[in-house]
Amino acid sequence: MAQATITARVDASDKSNFDTFCSNVGINASTAINMFVKAVLRENRIPFEITQTPDPFFSETNMAHVKKSVRELRAGKGTVHELVEVDDE
Repeated sequence: MAQATITARVDASDKSNFDTFCSNVGINASTAINMFVKAVLRENRIPFEITQTPDPFFSETNMAHVKKSVRELRAGKGTVHELVEVDDE
């Protein structure tokens, strides 16, 4: 069977941790990725649940704060100020 290469960029720390995990279970990263590919093709789906971490901005507590702030601004209780941008240098 002809072989092909897949190249993926990952965080260096994640790669190191993944390599360590694979070593601990007796395989290498290439074998683990091949197992993933085979499972996707066999099941015709990602073989695990993909969940999204909720955006903390939309938490119940923060939304209550935002709504309160909007009410205060509409009632004239706000302060006008200039937007100051800071370079991350």
